[in-house]
Amino acid sequence: MFTDSHCHLNFPELAQNMDAIRASMAEAQVGRALVISTQLEKFPEVHGLAMQYDNFWATVGVHPDSEGVQEPTVEELVKLSQLPRVVGIGETGLDYYRLEGRSIADMEWQRQRFRNHIRAAQQVQLPLVIHTRSSSADTLSILKEEGEDGSASSAGGVFHCFTETAEVARAGLDLGFYISFSGILTFKNAQDLRDVAQFVPLDRILIETDSPYLAPAPHRGKTNNPSYVPFVAKQIAEIIGVSVELVAEATSHNFDQLFSGVLN
Repeated sequence: MFTDSHCHLNFPELAQNMDAIRASMAEAQVGRALVISTQLEKFPEVHGLAMQYDNFWATVGVHPDSEGVQEPTVEELVKLSQLPRVVGIGETGLDYYRLEGRSIADMEWQRQRFRNHIRAAQQVQLPLVIHTRSSSADTLSILKEEGEDGSASSAGGVFHCFTETAEVARAGLDLGFYISFSGILTFKNAQDLRDVAQFVPLDRILIETDSPYLAPAPHRGKTNNPSYVPFVAKQIAEIIGVSVELVAEATSHNFDQLFSGVLN
């Protein structure tokens, strides 16, 4: 069975079709999905899905691109993370892709928000779900400054929807993090990313859809959903020369290892 380690099933284009999506998941042998929080205001929707379906789990966090929303304090993240079926902190991190006339110095609010997530994750010992775009140097630097070094006091976690270089992947692995690949891996112009996937050890890889975004080939341009995650596994299998069944087994095991002790 496959595991979709990152999706946004509370987004309207998916939430209104949940019965069909779950039927498609069963047909594609996608047994589990982690529903990711991007705003505290929408967290009840995310958590509600995890409570309603026994093969969904939830995270709590505020996406770095979310502006004009409730800022997450360490205390609030800790409180919400202790609800049933919440297994991770995030989606969090840094995103300097759309500065819109601002400087990187102006993004201090993002960096402080990121630190709050890290501190909450360390306090409750739940993994971080990291988003980093055009910001890998600061992302890695802040993780290190906050004590994420793979030690027992670290929260650890996963770099989701990875699109960075092998050097960034190596740095993340050295900090004890997993690397998650999405449908981008199947895009024709993504050979550099496929080279990175070949570098990352199979026992540190997760797979995801990031649905409703980034549908893999041959469904590119369509609304993505968790039933498409086997296409990511198939691409990884081709890259490293193993069976897709082995990739399904390994990545699901990795999901269990990352969220060890909190899946229930």
